[in-house]
Amino acid sequence: MMLYIIYKGKDIMKRKAILSLLNVQLCKKFFTAAIISIVFLSLGTFFVPSLAQTVEQKVQQNTTTFDGQILFAPMDSKITYLIDSTGVVNHTWSSSYLPGVGVRWLGDGTILRTIRVGVGPGTGGAGGGVQKIEWDGTVVWDFRYNTNGHLSHHDVISLPNGNVLLIAWETKTSAEAIAAGRNPNYVSSNGLYPDHIIEVQPTGSTSGTIVWEWHVWDHLIQDYDSSKANYGVVGDHPELVDINYKTSSESDWMHTNSVDYKEEFDQILISVCYFDEIWIIDHSTTTAEAAGHTGGNNGKGGDLLYRWGNPAAYRAGTTLAQKLFNQHDASWIDEGCPGEGNILVFNNGMGRSGSRYSSVDEIVPPVDENGEYYLKPGSAYGPTAQTWIYTGSPPTSFYSSHLSGAERLTDGSTLICNGEPGVFFEITSTNTTVWTYKNPYPAGAANNVFKIVYIPQEAEQPESNASDLDCSGSLSWTDIEPGETVTGSFQVQNVGNITSLLNWTIDISSVPWGTWSYTPESGENLSPGDRQVTVQVSVVAPDEKNSDFAGYIRVENKDNPDDFEWIPISLTTPVSTKPVQWTMLNQFLLHFLQRHLFIEKLWNLFSPWYEPLSD
Repeated sequence: MMLYIIYKGKDIMKRKAILSLLNVQLCKKFFTAAIISIVFLSLGTFFVPSLAQTVEQKVQQNTTTFDGQILFAPMDSKITYLIDSTGVVNHTWSSSYLPGVGVRWLGDGTILRTIRVGVGPGTGGAGGGVQKIEWDGTVVWDFRYNTNGHLSHHDVISLPNGNVLLIAWETKTSAEAIAAGRNPNYVSSNGLYPDHIIEVQPTGSTSGTIVWEWHVWDHLIQDYDSSKANYGVVGDHPELVDINYKTSSESDWMHTNSVDYKEEFDQILISVCYFDEIWIIDHSTTTAEAAGHTGGNNGKGGDLLYRWGNPAAYRAGTTLAQKLFNQHDASWIDEGCPGEGNILVFNNGMGRSGSRYSSVDEIVPPVDENGEYYLKPGSAYGPTAQTWIYTGSPPTSFYSSHLSGAERLTDGSTLICNGEPGVFFEITSTNTTVWTYKNPYPAGAANNVFKIVYIPQEAEQPESNASDLDCSGSLSWTDIEPGETVTGSFQVQNVGNITSLLNWTIDISSVPWGTWSYTPESGENLSPGDRQVTVQVSVVAPDEKNSDFAGYIRVENKDNPDDFEWIPISLTTPVSTKPVQWTMLNQFLLHFLQRHLFIEKLWNLFSPWYEPLSD
């Protein structure tokens, strides 16, 4: 029985289109047979577990694991979760929106959560807004940045002054891109979506003032068109960005996917995914200075203070010197943690030569006590090598083509989020794994996580009210025909003190598959002396054959957001009668091409329209 996977984005649709063409492309029979043979030879090590297996073994730990909590917002869920090291959900925040895509802890039970609000420029990681949500679910700030060709995306961070930094795309037309020296062969009809950073000061429940901004568009250089004002020698200006470095016509030119802030130097660190670099810029400038080349603590205006990961991007080396590959979550290691002040980054490994694998890399930037970064004339920024690297054993056992992050703890351990499979784990300073968690939310087949946030035990949180709600039962159906209606039930009761009255309801949006109905959907004034309420459940099975569906039904106490229960659910549809090579094999190939670089290269050779995944 194959696992049902919820895929997203045009790249996945292209994969599916490619696989469907296998049924009619008879001229490729020999190549297809070769791929089939290689896949089946590899099946001994290639297996995706079902949610039932994941839930039963979702946490592995020993006594030395962390003692705080983890905050995360699954990519396909409108719920943000707070769990402890045992995997117990201590709190949730519900939203009307999917994440867009980062979330941050502000303290005292309040989170800062990006939201995905709709149409705008850009691709993966699109957001458009940010909300500040208190412990009880109250949205106290709802700011949108999705108009006039702008769209916030990926990450967000709160500054010490209470303002908020956002990453955003802005839209440049094809004519504007060419006028800035972009090679016309690298410009599509959609133009270009360069990134900028804005600092927003909240001014009301739905309003904010942009008090500072930085645009990469103000710091370009190129050696393609000598008639343009920014024409120059790229290798002589590492502080500027070559507008022609990326030679594709993709509009999302940079794909910046993380932002961090260092108060000591008043500097900003960003991860520029498609350049395979991390950049540092000066935040002490005014907006006018940030648009120029002078001013600020470092005297360089908005020019880059430091860049690392791919010297070829500024003509200071070849691809042999490249260290980062589609990286995510670049951050300074916090004060009080081993390596404080160093930079930690999840190095995804997309495009890495040889076998495809991910790593977590730590570097020591060449910075002095004044926040000045050393660069030897005519060379690349140091360091020449990472000071610490974590990889799997074997390296190919740890890989996420996109998403993901890492955070250093005070005891020297590192928490890692392997975002694509939704796996969190803790490793010691000697690279020993001491804790592992498989995210089951919202369903085992749709459990991607952008990154996680560690909250130390001493962090203050509002006290939760006593629990009144208790639910029992589970729902499981096997060998169900697509479209068939099945039924089941579970129980709800009040286990609170003798004077308590329970008002409960079912979150009907908590299950992303099937058509569900509940009788009753809610109840009022249930006392501890009342009998259990039996909820009758009816579901119409999804249309997909040969699939495994799983998840949870969330039952909530209307009067206490901390009081909720999960009812496990699972449903399987029977094996299709279509030839096995076009049902099971197609699903295997969807996973296989993502995880085996050699096979993907062969596929590319015969299928030039195939494109790799990106977030």
